[in-house]
Amino acid sequence: MNVVMIGAGYVGLVSGACFAEFGAHVTCVDKDAARIAALKAGEIPIYEPGLDNLVERNMRAGRLAFTTELAEPVAQADLVFIAVGTPTRRGDGYADLKYVYAAAGEVATHLQGYTVIVDKSTVPVGTAREVLRIARKANPQADFDVASNPEFLREGSAIADFMRPDRVVLGVESERAEALLRELYRPLNLIEAPILVTGLESAEITKYAANAFLATKISFINEISQLCEQTGADVHEVARGMGLDGRIGRKFLHAGPGYGGSCFPKDTVALIRMAQEHGVSSRIVESVVEVNASQKARMVSKIREALGGSVADKTIAVLGLTFKPETDDMREAPSLAILPALLDRGAVIRAHDPEGMEEAKKELPAAVIYAAGIDEAVQNADAVVLLTEWNQYRGLDLPRLRAQMRGNVFVDLRNVYERELMATHGFAYTCVGR
Repeated sequence: MNVVMIGAGYVGLVSGACFAEFGAHVTCVDKDAARIAALKAGEIPIYEPGLDNLVERNMRAGRLAFTTELAEPVAQADLVFIAVGTPTRRGDGYADLKYVYAAAGEVATHLQGYTVIVDKSTVPVGTAREVLRIARKANPQADFDVASNPEFLREGSAIADFMRPDRVVLGVESERAEALLRELYRPLNLIEAPILVTGLESAEITKYAANAFLATKISFINEISQLCEQTGADVHEVARGMGLDGRIGRKFLHAGPGYGGSCFPKDTVALIRMAQEHGVSSRIVESVVEVNASQKARMVSKIREALGGSVADKTIAVLGLTFKPETDDMREAPSLAILPALLDRGAVIRAHDPEGMEEAKKELPAAVIYAAGIDEAVQNADAVVLLTEWNQYRGLDLPRLRAQMRGNVFVDLRNVYERELMATHGFAYTCVGR
């Protein structure tokens, strides 16, 4: 089976490499010539555990290729996946679909034989219908169908998510399209992965609804964490008590500095805009977005209070910059809201992240100092702020850390440590909701 992946970014590259691992012949097409040249040379432009080995193995086997030329791969393709970016559009918060629509028109002109054009990008409801219209207008004689196959990949564990998915959603309108997609995903039959076949609109909304619900759980527990702090309760115990209820589940009930990343922020806003466009309410999702923004601001106040009410002229060692561990993704990371606010109030920021510092340099103010390691970051610091729960920060040598610091303030925004342990080692410990 010949598969073309339009877009060699995060979704396109991971999906393309995984389809190749399934045995398909995959060509990833991207207009970024530098990115394609790097991929051909074996250089992976994003950090995702295991992706480098997966790409190398399938390139060597002849199942995965990269090019900037669209015509020939599309002409030979059975399925063409559109996996381009859908960033938040400036001005209205809606998903910007210009790259999706441009790809649809260009792909259509090169179709030969029956082909399924598949939306893999996260797109608002109605996009597949518009892709169908654009493609049909560009090539009225073409024999094709349009499908929706949203991705549910978590950064940091994307390959495992693809290979052992909770579900695969296929939005289709023809038996031919369904048959081709089922054949592509046939290796998953061995693990009996659920395959849900829906209409186009249902598949599109499923992606947004799932992300919005997970974001809701995060904002909900963050609101509860505030109540816990005011009443002497422990948000860990509360979350555990909630999560043991099978109707609720324990995942995404972790209090912290708020959600970030490439999906939740833009997808919640896009869902709100979709609801407005269709004249329905989205009050819950609107509140989720508001709570998330206020949670990040509350973390700034928490750090200031831990340092006696002012961070002016205080050196703060920040451990972790990316929105979550095992990724170099800085999109909407809490650090992008928290660190500038601390700098504005006179703090000196010395930061470390195992994988995200190069990306962070593009997004954070130039005043941030980047440390080569944990020791350099904490040397003579007045406070340590644990902002991303990388494994390297979960088992810190606390006596060594305390000896290197000038002060003793430790602000744990991920609740990695226990208060009693930190007090034993001489830290003035602050966390979230406990």
